[in-house]
Amino acid sequence: MSFGAFNHHRNPGPMADINVTPMVDVMLVLLVIFILSAPMLSNAVKLELPSADAAPAGSQPAATVLLAIDGAGRIYWNNDPVDSAALETRLEQAAALSPQPELQLRADKNTRYEVVAQVMAAAQQQGLTKLGFVTAPKKEK
Repeated sequence: MSFGAFNHHRNPGPMADINVTPMVDVMLVLLVIFILSAPMLSNAVKLELPSADAAPAGSQPAATVLLAIDGAGRIYWNNDPVDSAALETRLEQAAALSPQPELQLRADKNTRYEVVAQVMAAAQQQGLTKLGFVTAPKKEK
């Protein structure tokens, strides 16, 4: 097909053909984007879980013990100061309880890690398995 750019003696009519090349290019780009993004949209794993009779939930919730360590290394058991010997005794008594209480460890940011590690080791030696660290939320600026 000639557009007649160099043919001045003839009046060109309107072009009747549609140029589909740009449309095909756009459609192929959209297809590639869809193919790449489709697996990311489904993030759940489809499972058929088996059914079973479960034991009723415990009527007695586990207790919580607050262990706090201040910047000087002093240890507090539910806000009562304790020394290392009393801490060992209380950890042993807590480990004997059923269900075991959860230890929530709060340490001052200036506390030496050595003291925190000793408390964690003492809890582990007595058989306590539930230990959580309590932190303050970060302040927004």
